[in-house]
Amino acid sequence: MRLPRAFGQDQLVAPLVEYLMRYPRLNVEWILNDRTPDFIAENVDCAIQVGVQSYPAVVAILLAEVPRIVVATPGLLAQHATVEAVEQLADLPWLALTSFYRNEIALQRIDDGQPVNLAITPRLSSDSLYVVRKAELMGMGAAIMSSWVGQDDLARGDLIQLTPAWQAPLLPVWLTYPWASYYPARLQKFFEMVQEVIPQLTGTRPAGAVQH
Repeated sequence: MRLPRAFGQDQLVAPLVEYLMRYPRLNVEWILNDRTPDFIAENVDCAIQVGVQSYPAVVAILLAEVPRIVVATPGLLAQHATVEAVEQLADLPWLALTSFYRNEIALQRIDDGQPVNLAITPRLSSDSLYVVRKAELMGMGAAIMSSWVGQDDLARGDLIQLTPAWQAPLLPVWLTYPWASYYPARLQKFFEMVQEVIPQLTGTRPAGAVQH
């Protein structure tokens, strides 16, 4: 099983352990990285992937479409002019999660989908979600975060959502696995668990789609 780091080392550990406790004769290899696997060559049964799904000849089940919002700490915002228009976001210091954005952020107005692209100069760039989140909570800069990542920080008031009428494009989360004429029962049960758990963890449940 191959997963993105953020899902695999945090959100999905508890459901995985519960699953393994239900099936004591089953063993799982939990591989954490963000690249697309070569299912056959690497002997990978399935993967959870985020973003555009372009891997050919696989089953791709849409599990969730996660909102991504602009957030910053109250302390950071106190040092800068109040952000009243989306264009003012570019005036803030920024953190970049390089898997999704580097020197430019793309946002959409929620009510009509109007896009806006803003150039930014990140103080810190990283491919690690947890590095960006930690630096953000320390007041280093604003960032775009998936809603499931920052929900507790927002509830405590450690982070504040900026320009709530604008969000980054939804982040699709996929369960992918190679086509086969037969899937073992243990694998089918795992697919069912993932399809149930991911929407619960992310707080989103899309209409659903299977691509191939």
